[in-house]
Amino acid sequence: MRIPLNRNSSVPLYRQIYSFLKRQIRSGKLPPETKLPASRAMASSLGVSRITVCNAYAELEAEGLVYARAGSGTYIAHSQDSFLERKAEFSATRDWPMWQQELLSRTWEPVHNEMDELITSVDHPDLISFSAGLGAKELFPIDEFGRTMRRVFRRDGSAAMEYGDPAGYPPLRETIAQILTSQGVPTGAEEVLVTSGSMQAIALVAYLTLRPGDVVLVESPTYSMTIDLFRSMGARILGVPVDSQGMVVEQLETALQASQPRLIYTIPTFHNPTGTCMSGQRRRMLIALADRYNVPILEDDFAGDLRYESRAQPALKALDPGGQVIYISTFSKMLMPALRVGSLVASGPVLGRLLALKRTMDLATSNLMQRALEAYITVGRYQAHLRRACRFYRRRRDVMLDALERFMPTGVQWRKPNGGLFLWLQLPEGCSADELFLQSSKEGVVFAPGSFFFPGQRVKHFLRLNFTIQTSERTLEGIERLGRAIGAYLSSRSDTLSESLETKVFHTTV
Repeated sequence: MRIPLNRNSSVPLYRQIYSFLKRQIRSGKLPPETKLPASRAMASSLGVSRITVCNAYAELEAEGLVYARAGSGTYIAHSQDSFLERKAEFSATRDWPMWQQELLSRTWEPVHNEMDELITSVDHPDLISFSAGLGAKELFPIDEFGRTMRRVFRRDGSAAMEYGDPAGYPPLRETIAQILTSQGVPTGAEEVLVTSGSMQAIALVAYLTLRPGDVVLVESPTYSMTIDLFRSMGARILGVPVDSQGMVVEQLETALQASQPRLIYTIPTFHNPTGTCMSGQRRRMLIALADRYNVPILEDDFAGDLRYESRAQPALKALDPGGQVIYISTFSKMLMPALRVGSLVASGPVLGRLLALKRTMDLATSNLMQRALEAYITVGRYQAHLRRACRFYRRRRDVMLDALERFMPTGVQWRKPNGGLFLWLQLPEGCSADELFLQSSKEGVVFAPGSFFFPGQRVKHFLRLNFTIQTSERTLEGIERLGRAIGAYLSSRSDTLSESLETKVFHTTV
């Protein structure tokens, strides 16, 4: 371990070692259970005496930052400090260059940083997580895709290792167009732009249409990564409520008149995080309003294929009268997240501008991965995989719904989603899923607090559950644990409320 020591400083060497290690621990660069070098080895590498290192370790142990494991060594302890407390302390210990300090003062705190830190801070030997936005690993076609990659190397040789067409591998674009057309979104290969995942597609449209201070309309709640993206660009995010039929488009015209937005971002089919599906009437109303007020619509169809029942609603792009809607989709949820291959469909001059912008960002999406994906997914094979995934995920959804009926306390509400990946739970008014998270993590189950998905004032009595990632047995166990945690949380709130009322009565009497 390289520790900068100033041998001319008045600060003792053991204090310099102690201070350096403390900063690394507090910043998270030395995570819990990391084994520190043995004192003899550390002393030798730093050119100091062994007692100097032992004194530094003793100081850290006295503060609870490390612990000694008999016969094994010294390890980083599990800190109970919150992410923000540790970040503040770490920042205060460093004299950062002025440009970095200015940067921190004018940027936002990413929602996903908070969420990731919250999830990873949980220490439980048998943790069940419903927090992720992924599909089931059991459905990843790892072996078959590996064989496909080898075939591509044999077939294409060095051509697979070149940059490739900036718009995307032409045969893959043709396949994507065929798949979308078969699903009711008439598309030609010339309208398809292959991207490095759907998040890059969203970013391309955002960077093309928005400038700092511009307004973007989104559902409230919405996908948390897009909240981070729009904030990073200095855009103002205005939320439109969501009910059982998706975005409340009836409230949209007032927002359009008042804010003059430059973009509408929507997830109309199996919305993230609520799982709702926008009604056909609202879809047509949304396109009509966007056309009337000259605002482009960015349609995120990340999980529209994953339908388990009910009649399919047409994609907004399928209702598009001519260039109003930009449509994006991804293979990450259906096949494997690591593919990082998505697509964007647009009509008119905007497609050329998006292509030019993409070339400045990454030249082209991985040519090798595109060729392998195209070789793997003929239309027939994709549809077969889709049917299998829908059967698989529907069973897992039903297991979670049954478990919720069995284990949820009175007052907790949810709706059955007809597709997608997520269930959206509502706690009684006045409760906080952020507070519940602390209780549930002790029970060994975690979720995504709903407050992270709201673009404005955070609403705290919701939580998102992914019903696809755990086995049926783990889902039953996890929901039972969650039910216990919610029951204990509601009971503690009831006790607190009773004490508060008793205090008020006492003061009133006196």
